[in-house]
Amino acid sequence: MFIGSGTVLNVVTVLVGSGLGVALGGRLPERVRRVVTDGLGLVTLLVAAVAAADVLDPGLAAATGTGAPMLIVLGAVLLGGILGAALDLDGRLVALGRWAERRLTRRPREAGEAGDAATEAVRTDRFTAGFVAASLVFCTGPLTVLGSLNDGLGNGAEQLYLKATLDGFAAIAFAATFGWGVAASALTVVVVQGGLTLVGLVVGDVLPAAHVAALGAVGGVLLVGVALRLLDVAQVAVASLLPALVVAPLLVEAVVRLR
Repeated sequence: MFIGSGTVLNVVTVLVGSGLGVALGGRLPERVRRVVTDGLGLVTLLVAAVAAADVLDPGLAAATGTGAPMLIVLGAVLLGGILGAALDLDGRLVALGRWAERRLTRRPREAGEAGDAATEAVRTDRFTAGFVAASLVFCTGPLTVLGSLNDGLGNGAEQLYLKATLDGFAAIAFAATFGWGVAASALTVVVVQGGLTLVGLVVGDVLPAAHVAALGAVGGVLLVGVALRLLDVAQVAVASLLPALVVAPLLVEAVVRLR
């Protein structure tokens, strides 16, 4: 298979899953769609726990010291969150979702109807919520980063094939509740995974195992935030925490050099 095939397949599964979810969602009562979303949130918590367990990776402890990994994850989340908040990444992602909604859907007035302002606002919020939630789930996990980098490095796209399968089923569940906003998240998949694949292609294998473990642990923490959003426990600004994925390997490198 060609480099980038994993991202192409992922986009296809998101679009197909979204179509199936929209078709299915109209036939499901609200309480059933809520249960589906809750189930997806719980499974996301499970995936997050598995990823966050990388903080216990022996290689990371050997490279940075036994007490450092947890502090590195904490530092990455705090510093990344400060940077993301300063850049208002969460607000920008929401704005991107609203822009996609305007471009990809027909609003009531454009369809020749008078339209009700309150109903239109609900539709927009639902589209944006689906876009934001799906974008975060599809693009913040360790499989996104590691799979895309490995694909670009020419090591195969098996991780992205697995991710594409999981995302396809997740898209069905999301779209059954949120509608076509989930399909718009395919744009985010193209940008994020495509960009990381290009990074792997150009830069080569630059991240040692310890750095990758720290990145995976931080990715797991961010997925906990996604799960809390899905479960309506807290509206964590996960997008503003995304810079933590860059800060984590930098902190590992700093600790290694200072030892």
